[in-house]
Amino acid sequence: MKRGLRGLLFAVAAAGLVLTGPVVAHATPSPGSVEDQIDKQWNELEPVIEDYNDVHGKLLKLQKQQKQLNQTLAPLQKQVDAALVEVRGLASDAYMQGPPSALGAILSGDPNALTEKLSLLEQLASDRQESIGDVVKLRDKYAADKEKLDALASEIATRDTDLKTKKSAIEKEITSLQKLRIKAYGDTDDGPFKTGPCPVDYTNDKGGRAAQRACDLIGKPYVFGSEGPNSYDCSGLTKEAWKAVGVHLEHYTKDQWGSTKSVSRSELRPGDLVFYYSDVHHVAIYIGGGMVVHAPHTGDHVRMATIDRGPIAGYRRPAG
Repeated sequence: MKRGLRGLLFAVAAAGLVLTGPVVAHATPSPGSVEDQIDKQWNELEPVIEDYNDVHGKLLKLQKQQKQLNQTLAPLQKQVDAALVEVRGLASDAYMQGPPSALGAILSGDPNALTEKLSLLEQLASDRQESIGDVVKLRDKYAADKEKLDALASEIATRDTDLKTKKSAIEKEITSLQKLRIKAYGDTDDGPFKTGPCPVDYTNDKGGRAAQRACDLIGKPYVFGSEGPNSYDCSGLTKEAWKAVGVHLEHYTKDQWGSTKSVSRSELRPGDLVFYYSDVHHVAIYIGGGMVVHAPHTGDHVRMATIDRGPIAGYRRPAG
């Protein structure tokens, strides 16, 4: 009986701990276990962030093209409008001067004069219309291009807005990630951001200087969608690193993958890009010695890490 009572009390006590979590003296979770949770959650968030970078970048380009087309169409439309006013004037003259010309033709004894004069006016109007034909065609072509562009921009703007509406949900997840991180490390940074010489291997080519630029940015906070100068996300960091040596990369992991050439692991050298996960939603820059610099996730900072920090999708080299 005592054993049963003791068992019941133990069960109630245990339930109290689960429900109220007082002594959640949860033997402080190990950094490794929390990082696994962070990685799992972040790998669901980062593709959304990268999609936003891609969609928003396309939207900005389309808006720029719309502005350029509007600037091209405006003077063409003015030329067409002015020409049409002139053609209408010729037609009005033909109408207004018709009767007097007919009387003059009769009095002059030349019944064909009226027909000739009206034919001349008609020809003048026709010639004027032909002279603006090319302008009209060009205007119509640009107008058709703009109509298609407007439709595409509208579609992408809808997608852009949709992704923005997910921002609040993403921020809630990010807050959760930060709490998980604090459980493991307290309200401090995850150890030193720079764990040794950076770059590990020094080279003075473009790749080496790009790697050096990434090293110079160590300690900057991660902010999704950012490409500097005070914060970065993963593809924003690699874009800035290579921008420093005059090489342009888009602010989108998949575009960076597509615009660079494949290299093997044995061919890696400082400045090469290392892509992670099957959908290549994360990228880092190689600095030699089996190390990379990357912008991990919200709540963290640009830092050094081992190259095998996650499942590698491939290695790529920008054209330098």
